[in-house]
Amino acid sequence: MRGKKKIIGLAALALCFALLAGWYLRHTSIPVLEPRGPIAQKERKLIIITLLLSLIVVIPVFSLLGIFAWKYREGNASAKYSPELDHSRVAETIWWLVPSALILVIGVIAWASSYQLDPFKPLSSNAQPITIQVIALDWKWLFIYPQQNIATVNLVQFPRQTPVNFEITADAPMNSFWIPQLGGQIYAMPGMSTQLHLMASTNGSFHGSSANISGNGFAGMAFTAKSSSMADFQRWVKSVKRSPNRLSQDAYAKLAAPSQNNPFAYYASSAAGLYDSVIIKYMGPMADMQGMTTP
Repeated sequence: MRGKKKIIGLAALALCFALLAGWYLRHTSIPVLEPRGPIAQKERKLIIITLLLSLIVVIPVFSLLGIFAWKYREGNASAKYSPELDHSRVAETIWWLVPSALILVIGVIAWASSYQLDPFKPLSSNAQPITIQVIALDWKWLFIYPQQNIATVNLVQFPRQTPVNFEITADAPMNSFWIPQLGGQIYAMPGMSTQLHLMASTNGSFHGSSANISGNGFAGMAFTAKSSSMADFQRWVKSVKRSPNRLSQDAYAKLAAPSQNNPFAYYASSAAGLYDSVIIKYMGPMADMQGMTTP
């Protein structure tokens, strides 16, 4: 009788835990599970499929763990004692075959999704893509719009339903650019230019952050990504062009100095080739070596 009460108590405790977990997930914002763009939607689907597949192993393993711990506890004298049991072919087949099949399935899914969600792969759309150059600094994000000839700090805006081609580098320690509701992160590295193609399907403001610890100001190295209509985007560009600030090479040198918790900043123009110059400056030693070998 006491054993049944304990089992009922454990079952009630497990049910309460499941209900609390469900309530928490329902009332807590998890950006990667709240996509606002086609790339993030596919990534959420991939996360859910992988999670459900993993439960095929996780649920039986932890269930059996509890069952074995209860059945073969010290106080249960009626449990069968089999010291001569070497192995069970049926059990070993199950615990080798099922995880192996699961790994194979997840491997195929990962291989296919790696090509489908390649960050360098342009997005198909009837809208003309927009290019935004991103430079990770200590500890802020600089966004340069080469087509509009403007620049911003810690705020990036773009029209909805329009492919955005992010060109990403760093003028500081290696970092990682991430807008969870629009797509996965990609590294920003000095001397290199990486790409990330994203698109927002709705209007809204999305949290962007650094996904790689980069020093004292890492915690405050966040930015806002804003999606709007094309008309609102064009009006926003015009308002930025009215800013008295100009992002010259000297202004950039001051901006690149380490600083924390930077507010939004707007620049009506940007020095030509600034993004490329940031990349090239880390190739100095290589350029010098090439110059030494040139006759």
